[in-house]
Amino acid sequence: MMEQAWAAFSRALGLELEGKDLTALHMALRAVVVFVLSIAMLKVGDKRFMGKSTALDVMLGIVFGSTVSRAITGNAPFFPALVGALALVLLHWLFAAVAFRSHGFGRLVKGRNRLLVRDGEIQWDAMRKSHVTTHDLEEALRAGGEEPDVTRVKAAHLERNGDISVIMKG
Repeated sequence: MMEQAWAAFSRALGLELEGKDLTALHMALRAVVVFVLSIAMLKVGDKRFMGKSTALDVMLGIVFGSTVSRAITGNAPFFPALVGALALVLLHWLFAAVAFRSHGFGRLVKGRNRLLVRDGEIQWDAMRKSHVTTHDLEEALRAGGEEPDVTRVKAAHLERNGDISVIMKG
C-alpha cells in the first residue's frame, strides 16, 4: 500500500522525469509541495529575512528561493534540492545563534551600524564609506516626521538593515 502511494506521489510530481519533460500540472503540484515544505523549513529557521533584514537574511532569501525553485522546475533533483534548502535554513539559524553569542561574528556576518551624524555634525567619512547622501539623511528625517534640519539631530545611524535611524536633540 505504501509503495502504491509513493508511486502515485512520484507520478503526480513527475519525479522520474527530466525537467524538460515536466507538464504544467507536474510543476503546479511541485510548487504546492515546495511551498508547504518551504514554510515548514522556515519555521525551523528564522523568519526575519521576510521583514527588515541584514545582509545575512537577504542572502538566505535569495539562495533559498533559487534552490527551491530548482525543485519546482526540475533543474535539480526534487528531494536533494529541498534538502539543500533545509541545509541553508539550518546554516542561517546556526549563524544567527553564533552571532547572538559573539559580537565579532555578528559584525562579520550581519555587518555593523555607522554613525552618520553626531550632535548636528555630519560625519562625512562615514557618509562617504556608506554611500549615504545628505538627501538620504533628509529623507530619513521627513520619514520620522521631522523637518529635514541635520543641525537638530543628536545622532543618526545607518543601521545594519540599511535603514537610517535618527535621534533628535532635546
